[in-house]
Amino acid sequence: MRVRTMLELVELMQPAAVELFGDDADADLAIGPDVVIDNREASEGSLFVAIPGERVDGHAFAKAAVEAGARGVIGMYSTDAEVPHILAEDSITAMSWLARGVVREERARGMVSIGVTGSSGKTSTKDLMAQVFETAGPTVAPFGSQNNEVGVPLTACRVDAETKYLISEMGARGAGHIAWLTSLVGLDVGVCLNVGRAHVGEFGGVEATAKAKTEIVADLAEDGWAVLNADDPAVAAMAGATRARIAWFGEGPLDGGSLRVSARHVTMNPLSQASFELVAADDAGERTAQVSLGVIGRHQVANALAAAATALAVGLDIEMVAGALSEAVQRSSWRMELIPRADGVLILNDAYNANPDSMAAALATAVELAHGTRRDHPYARVVAVLGDMLELGPLAEELHTEVGRLAADLGVAEVIAVGELAGQIVAGATAEGIEARVADRAEVASSLSLNPGDVVLIKGSRGVGLETVAAELAAEDGAAK
Repeated sequence: MRVRTMLELVELMQPAAVELFGDDADADLAIGPDVVIDNREASEGSLFVAIPGERVDGHAFAKAAVEAGARGVIGMYSTDAEVPHILAEDSITAMSWLARGVVREERARGMVSIGVTGSSGKTSTKDLMAQVFETAGPTVAPFGSQNNEVGVPLTACRVDAETKYLISEMGARGAGHIAWLTSLVGLDVGVCLNVGRAHVGEFGGVEATAKAKTEIVADLAEDGWAVLNADDPAVAAMAGATRARIAWFGEGPLDGGSLRVSARHVTMNPLSQASFELVAADDAGERTAQVSLGVIGRHQVANALAAAATALAVGLDIEMVAGALSEAVQRSSWRMELIPRADGVLILNDAYNANPDSMAAALATAVELAHGTRRDHPYARVVAVLGDMLELGPLAEELHTEVGRLAADLGVAEVIAVGELAGQIVAGATAEGIEARVADRAEVASSLSLNPGDVVLIKGSRGVGLETVAAELAAEDGAAK
């Protein structure tokens, strides 16, 4: 955010219903550039947004934020922090209006705003996309998974006069959520990766999920871009819901649209990293470049194609795009994080979140890794530590049983299930004839018997907390750094 006075911030937030309060409210005190919601992240001149939470009320930390350098507060009532306050009925809504004003101003001078959604792969794709766009100019993208009504405006408030690209990750748990988020950042490019069964319990079904995801392209202008996965029928159907130009990406046949981006000759190395020929086709002809990904998993090809299609749509050079993708790393923690131990065991930590589609991708990747290590470890096995997949509603039991079956079908040797629905995972796995058991999270690491070359997948929804299992396993036997 550009540095401003509190009065200028209020003007930027119009027509939001906010009130400037405090003895120094009319002072020319410089506020910015940082906007923070955690007093521990406050910096000199920053604006602190006090958000009431389930456990703590951010207003109680306003004074600490000021002591750390904050010079203004957005809140719902005045605090004991002796700085000007912007008061509103809801702090998050007030911050959202600030983000809307900040982005509106920067888009007017040429900044490109990009939004990414999908049932799975949003964060990994956002990370790839950010590293591509950073080669072309100053880029703002979310830290981790800042993809909700707090994270999107908080990310947007980081843009300033130098920002060339803003990338917003957009999650949703119901109709209208993505529409609200897109209203804050006024998209030039809307990207939809896939429509799966994540959160089907909250959406009410896959069709409702698709309808909600369509919101990311519904309001794009005619000169905007809708970047759509041609391999996913529910996403491909979104082309009829937008007036924007279409950029297709996928590995199947691509027809129509203003841009078509695909992968030829995909190969996988022993660490399950993909290489392929990136192909971009439009009315001017076909362009190609070679990509060798450093991120883990066959599913990353689709993520890379989405990032490439977005970059090519806004005019980046294909060689630059391919080079940036090849140099890209996994930035966000606990997502396909490969940890080699000194004893030869490989830990695949994908514990940040889980749904049926991402669970399938993770299991397939773990098996690919085991096959890749069999040259040195012919008896390498895959051991899958799987936690509950949350927010699946009435389909939860069936989908957890399905995951157990899939683990067996893919060639997993042993399944350890954690959580309230662990029994369903075990039932599915044992029905297919593999070893499986329910375990308490605290006992998992100590209960495993592992051999050199074994691959241990750690995967579950965030609420299960399986990252602690990954940390325990990584600490054993002098894990390689």
